[in-house]
Amino acid sequence: MIKFTNGLVLDKSFNLIKEDVYVAGDKIVSVGGELDADETYDLDGNLLMPSFKNAHTHSAMTFARSFADDLPLSEWLNDMIFPMEAKLTGDDIYWLSQLAFLEYLTSGITACFDMYYFPDYIAKASVDFGFRTVLCGAINNFKEDVPTLESYYNKFNSYDDLVSYKLGFHAEYTTSEEIMKGIAALAEKYKAAVYVHSSETKGEVEGCKERYGKTPTELFDSLGLWKYGGAGYHSVWVTDSDLEIYKKNGVYAVINAGSNCKLASGIAPVSKMLKNGINLAIGTDGPSSNNALDMFREMFLIAATQKINDCNAASTPAIDILKAATIGSAHCMGLENCDVIDEGKTADLIEIDLHRPNMQPINNILKNIVYSGSKENVKMTMIGGKILYKDGKFLNADVDEIYKKSQAVIDRLR
Repeated sequence: MIKFTNGLVLDKSFNLIKEDVYVAGDKIVSVGGELDADETYDLDGNLLMPSFKNAHTHSAMTFARSFADDLPLSEWLNDMIFPMEAKLTGDDIYWLSQLAFLEYLTSGITACFDMYYFPDYIAKASVDFGFRTVLCGAINNFKEDVPTLESYYNKFNSYDDLVSYKLGFHAEYTTSEEIMKGIAALAEKYKAAVYVHSSETKGEVEGCKERYGKTPTELFDSLGLWKYGGAGYHSVWVTDSDLEIYKKNGVYAVINAGSNCKLASGIAPVSKMLKNGINLAIGTDGPSSNNALDMFREMFLIAATQKINDCNAASTPAIDILKAATIGSAHCMGLENCDVIDEGKTADLIEIDLHRPNMQPINNILKNIVYSGSKENVKMTMIGGKILYKDGKFLNADVDEIYKKSQAVIDRLR
């Protein structure tokens, strides 16, 4: 048993408290009290908080980091990314995913919602590394099919404690109505949520309306895809009626400000979503469009772009963004047991170093995390009761081997 002591704790109600936290195995067994512990972890005045969860990413797209920059989405995707992706192998995905896991740890991210191909290799990479991954279906007209999606759903939801699987598909504009109806049938069969890129660009929404006479949100609702919830990744160009559908079905808007800014896709109406009680989560999107896997940058960008969009510096409080990056993302991903620091919850925890210049002086710690925080403040990252990253060092990974294997992939592809 590990005793975390001599620091601050962000509790389940998002209050800062001074209590000891005890972890045994992969669980938090007590917040407060006095138990016998085998090991004492001195926080030295730092903050112990629930980890960040990356609610939308394509981890193995580390292969294209800084490869196809400064292009609009359609050119970036069709002319640069798709041709390179066609050359990837399962072994490539294994190493490229682990490269992303390293970066996630440095940003206090302990779980990712990964929409990509070769899920067997992503799952193996996750288990071998000790990282938590929720796999998401990525089928479309060109890759995989509905029976494959169902087989993945059954296989990876009984694979390992670190791995789970959600129904999903790439996007309306890459997926036929027949396939979408097939996915809706699976959602009904398993009473399962469905996850998809949605309303990312203005052109995407206009194209959908030309094809179906509906926005993507209205289309998905009419097909029953979101009957049991799910999420729209990006959710930038959503209408008021779209948001009513989100609220009715408990659909999450997963915000990806870094990618949306870089690809000039637009600014999601987060402040309006908050006012209307829409479920919010945060993701980085993939490292080929962002290009960083940095939750601190995402939180700041979401808060800042809302203030610009609303011409109101009081728009979108920092605490709401912090909750979306932790609790909201965890719930969106089906990781309800990894959301907060409380007895019985899974010990996915991070230590925030308050002794760095960007955290001083201490006026409001939680606002500091969103507005001035950075990766330099992540002192420790724990997944399932195991410390994988501490004081800038990776404790379970052969970093040089991961870098070497990943670079070999890039050299071959190019």
